[in-house]
Amino acid sequence: MRMRSVHDRAELAALLRRDPARHAYQLGDLDDFFWPYTTWYARGDSVALLYHGVDPPTLLLFDDPAGPAGELLDDLSSLLPTRLYAHLSPGLDWRLARRYDLTPGGPHLKMALTEPARLASALAEGSPLTAADLPELARLYEVSYPANWFDRRMLETGQYVGVRRDGELVAVAGVHVWSPVYRVAALGNITTHPAHRGRGLAGLAVAALCRRLAATVDHVTLNVRADNAAATAVYRRLGFTTVARYAEFAAVARAEPSGAGEPAWAGEPADDATPAEVAPAASGQGLRPTAP
Repeated sequence: MRMRSVHDRAELAALLRRDPARHAYQLGDLDDFFWPYTTWYARGDSVALLYHGVDPPTLLLFDDPAGPAGELLDDLSSLLPTRLYAHLSPGLDWRLARRYDLTPGGPHLKMALTEPARLASALAEGSPLTAADLPELARLYEVSYPANWFDRRMLETGQYVGVRRDGELVAVAGVHVWSPVYRVAALGNITTHPAHRGRGLAGLAVAALCRRLAATVDHVTLNVRADNAAATAVYRRLGFTTVARYAEFAAVARAEPSGAGEPAWAGEPADDATPAEVAPAASGQGLRPTAP
């Protein structure tokens, strides 16, 4: 069983659909919107995506480290760029550390909407945003979420929902991925203006967006830092549950690869963390064409 480069979207979709919630980002990247920025590799039924629409490029590999994924990363590491951002399942990072110096970005959760009854009973509020709202949305992100990844073209999907108070846009929930073709969505760019936090506005916007997405997708997912207790509490209240864990790393190749690396995985967080102030919830580094 050897590593192979894969160019057939149907083959990739069949592999990724074995666990669509875990692989929602990759499934969404099969769409024409993102496909030109992708390079795909597989070994057995494990799939690695190198997304090169950002700088540095981003590697996504989510699978059991005891299976073909480990060997796939070993085979692939010599072909990767000298700088990259990596999203890896726990237990895979030490293989990349043989050739790269890794700076951990912390443990993250992949969550999926698995309890729709909770969403149905939750309060929801928000109106769809359009290109006309872009200047106001940009101002909100500048104040409340300056490090986020936001591709303004995503507003054209109609899958951004905003909450207003006294005519001002104060909270928003959007998507990083929305694919009616592959029936997946990944929430992102969720934030509330600092002056309006603590009032549940982000939760209202997320609930409204999830109800809107139900007409076009079967799987609604998101990525969130494991230590963002406030955000994960909101998502659980709306019917999201943890479907996988992974870690993010900034990676820089060494001149001489070492024989082995020490795992940089920071451990698994407690699921019963106490909610605090809701901050921007989804990690956005290195995921999409504009700057993840």
